[in-house]
Amino acid sequence: MVHTTRAFAKFAKLSLTACVFSWFSLTASSAAAQTNYPTKPIKLIVGFAPGGGSDLIARLVAAKLGPVLGQSVIVENKPGAGGNLAAELALKSPADGYTLFLSAASYTVNPSFYKLPFDSGNDMTPIALLARGPFIIAATKSFPANTLQEFVTLAKASPGKYSFATSGQGSITQMATEYFNETAGINLLHIPYKGTSPALTDTVAGHTDIIFGTVASTLPLVSTGQLKALAVTTPKRLSALPDVPTVMESGYPSYEVTNWHGIIAPKGVPVAIQQKLNKAINQVLQDKEMEKTLTSDGLTAAALTPEQFGELLRSEIARWGALAKSRGLSIK
Repeated sequence: MVHTTRAFAKFAKLSLTACVFSWFSLTASSAAAQTNYPTKPIKLIVGFAPGGGSDLIARLVAAKLGPVLGQSVIVENKPGAGGNLAAELALKSPADGYTLFLSAASYTVNPSFYKLPFDSGNDMTPIALLARGPFIIAATKSFPANTLQEFVTLAKASPGKYSFATSGQGSITQMATEYFNETAGINLLHIPYKGTSPALTDTVAGHTDIIFGTVASTLPLVSTGQLKALAVTTPKRLSALPDVPTVMESGYPSYEVTNWHGIIAPKGVPVAIQQKLNKAINQVLQDKEMEKTLTSDGLTAAALTPEQFGELLRSEIARWGALAKSRGLSIK
């Protein structure tokens, strides 16, 4: 009996030693992997088709980020369901820093309209904000109002008469416009389209009255006189349209909506990898060519820490969720 007890104690001691050794080996291996990261190509998933604004920003950043990190950054397009399919794929990948997701402002809107298989605010690791810019509030060129104040006056006099076009139900452009409806106390009729292009086409043709459009898609139409700009949605005026006031300057100091893009990863990415990616991305954003390209699209580089970007994401999710609830918005 004594012999058996001693043998068991010796076995237990050896097992404990092996476990401790194994733990230290795994910890050392993990630390080495984080220190040497990246050792293979990185995948950047985009939830929209090639050629769009999100895709262009992703490819621009990927091309610059690869040389900084010493590994290729490969853009992979997975369009569908407003970017939700790509987000699910990315956020359910291993949290090792080799799968990233290009999140757009719409990422924070989607929880208000879709039953998602993930928690947008908690099932992710914020990495870096890339760029942000305004939406241009533009009206058809024949519209009788020439300022935002004049537009609101007409809309208040005839509730439900005037319409706004968007790229679809549950889009960030719908939320930006609904937010202005609530702020200004007006009631515009929502006309959703399947994409930005048809929404802009019908606004130019006068089939809808107003649109909150991205700078890249709307500025050329304003510059050629096919649409007239009434305001921009950020606190600062757009350099390409210096005479067009902000919504704040137009009498609505509480109104601000920003169109932005950033990079997130699955929940649990080690802090060392988060910081390395954030530092590399912020370095890329300081590149003169990058700055020039972003400026041409009405965007500015926006360097934030992972913690600051995470706060932005969660605050925007809460903001749009409250708006959808207060206005009874849903996808029909």
